Amino acid sequence: MGGVTGRRTWAVIGGGNGGQSAAGHLGMMGFPVRIYDIFPESVDAINRKGGIQVTGVLEGFGPVEFATTDLGKAVEGAEVLMVIAPATAHRDIALGLARHVRPGQIVFVHPGATLGAVEFYPVFAANGVPRGSVTLCEAQSLVYATRLVEPGTVSIKGIKQSLAVGALPAERGGAVLSILREAYPQMKAARNVLETSLTNLNAVMHPTPSLLSASLIESKWDWKYYLDGISPTIGALIEKLDAERVAIGSAVGLDLPNALRMYKEMYDVQAPTLSETVKLNKAYWEIAGQKKIDTRYVTEDIPTGLVPMTAVADLFGVPCDIMRTISKLGSYMLDRDLIGTGRTLENLGLAGITRQSFLEFIERG
Repeated sequence: MGGVTGRRTWAVIGGGNGGQSAAGHLGMMGFPVRIYDIFPESVDAINRKGGIQVTGVLEGFGPVEFATTDLGKAVEGAEVLMVIAPATAHRDIALGLARHVRPGQIVFVHPGATLGAVEFYPVFAANGVPRGSVTLCEAQSLVYATRLVEPGTVSIKGIKQSLAVGALPAERGGAVLSILREAYPQMKAARNVLETSLTNLNAVMHPTPSLLSASLIESKWDWKYYLDGISPTIGALIEKLDAERVAIGSAVGLDLPNALRMYKEMYDVQAPTLSETVKLNKAYWEIAGQKKIDTRYVTEDIPTGLVPMTAVADLFGVPCDIMRTISKLGSYMLDRDLIGTGRTLENLGLAGITRQSFLEFIERG
C-alpha cells in the first residue's frame, strides 16, 4: 500500500458535498486518493477533469487517481477508507464494504452521526470480516462546511480547527489518530466512540430549527439557515436540548462540552447565547435555508442522531424529554416513523444489553 508519493492512499466513499471536498483537499495535499459514488454522472465528471476543483477558503485543484462506481476497485490497496455519506446509508455501505475490506485497513466514518461505528461493527461481524482485522473509527462531525457547485467543483466555506475522533475498540484510538493526522492535524483523540457520538452537533443544530421554521421553509422567501433560523427563542430551546446531551454524557462517564464551548473549539467563535454565536461563524453566513421539511436535517439527524442518543439515555436512566419531543414531532410532521426505523439499540443488535456490557463493548469491541 501507499502511493507514488510515499503517502498513504485514501479511498473516499461518497461523492456528495463532503466526499468531493475531502477528495479534492487530499489531492491538493499530495495524497493518492480515489473516490467512489453511486452516481455515474458524478464519477464521469470527476474522471473527465482528472480531479476536483476546490474554491472558497481553499483554492486549487486536487487530482484523484480515479473516480468509480465500483466499490471494490475504490478500496483495493487503500489504507484509509473514509466514509462520507448520509448516515441513513451507513448500513448499506457497511454491507458493501464487508465484501471488500482487507486486514489492516481503517474504516473512518466521517462523520459517524450518533453510533455510526457501532452500526458498522455488527454488520462486519455478521458478514465474515474477522474480528479485529479492520479498525473502525468515527468523527464527531464533518471537518468541512461545504457545498457542491457541480460534479468536480466544490466550495469549501470553512474547515474546523478541532475535531474529535474515536475508535472501536477504544484502545486503538491513538494508533488511528496518528494516521489520520497525517492529513488532518486538527483531529484530536476522543476517549471512545460514545464521546464522538454524543458530540454530534448536527443532531443538536438541525432538527429543532427545521421543524420550528416550517412556515419559513414553505414560504416563497429565500432565507439563511443559521442566520435566520436560529432565532433567540429557537436557540434557547436548542440549548436546553443540548443540556440533555451533556447529561447523557455524564451518565456514561464523559465530561462533554456544551454547544457554546464546541463552537469556540471548532470555529473560534463565542457569544453569550447560541443564537448569537452561530451568527459570528463566517462558515455559516452563506448557508441557505432549505425549501422543504423533508431533508437530511430531519430525516437523517433524527433517526441517526437524536434517536440513538435517547436510546443511550433510556439505558442509563437519563430524562431527555426535549429530544424525545423533537423526534416525535418530526415523525408526526413527515408522517413517517423516524424513531422505530432509527438507531435504536434493537436495530443496532444490542437489545437487552446491560449498562456494563454496553460500556465494555465500547471499550473492547
